[in-house]
Amino acid sequence: MSDQIGMPGAEDIAAMFTRASGEYLFARWGRPIVPVVFGVDAATLATVKGAVEAVVALAGHKMAETDPELGANLMIFFFRDWQELLEVPNLDQMIDGLADIVARLDDAGANQYRTFRFDRDGAIRACFAFVRMDAALDEVPAETIALNQAVQMILLWGESAFAAHPPLAMARGVTVLRPEIAAIIRAAYDPVMPPVAQDASHALRLAARLAAQG
Repeated sequence: MSDQIGMPGAEDIAAMFTRASGEYLFARWGRPIVPVVFGVDAATLATVKGAVEAVVALAGHKMAETDPELGANLMIFFFRDWQELLEVPNLDQMIDGLADIVARLDDAGANQYRTFRFDRDGAIRACFAFVRMDAALDEVPAETIALNQAVQMILLWGESAFAAHPPLAMARGVTVLRPEIAAIIRAAYDPVMPPVAQDASHALRLAARLAAQG
C-alpha cells in the first residue's frame, strides 16, 4: 500500500469505494444490524452470527434483536443451487428482478452475491447476502466464509475493492481480518464521519483517520 506505515493512502481507499461506473459511493449502516441466516446447521449459524458480531463490534456499531421496520435487516442465505432462491417464499418481493439475477449468476457460475437497500438519506438499511456452496467453498472453513461475509456487508464496498487482495489473511494458522481493512472499517464508523458520501474527498478524511490510528 502507499502509506509508509503500511496503511492504504487516499487513492487506495478511494478505489475501494469506487463503483464500476467510476462513481465514488460510500455508505455505512444507519441502524442496528439484525442478522438472520438460512440454510445452515446450528453450529454454522453460531459461527456466522459470531463473525457478524465481531465485525459490528470492531466498527463500534450496534446490533439489535429486531428491526422495527423489517424484522431482520441482514439476511444471509446458504444453498447449493442458484435456482433454490426462486423457491424461497416472498424473496422475489424483496429483491426486484430476482429471476433475472439468478439466471445471470447461474450462467456466470458465481458463488456469492449481495445486494443492499438504503434509507432515504442513503445509509444502509438492509443487506441480502447469497452464498452458493460450490466445490471451491466446500474447501473453505466456515469461520473464513462467515468472516468474509461479515466484512463485505459492513460497508458498501466497490465491486473490485478486494480484487487484488482479499480482506482476510492467515496469522499463525488462524483466519483474521487484514489490519488495514479493520482500520478502514473503524475509521468509516467514526461518529464524526458521514454515513454516506459521494465525493472522493471522503477518502482523504478516511486516510487521515487511518494515519491517526497507526
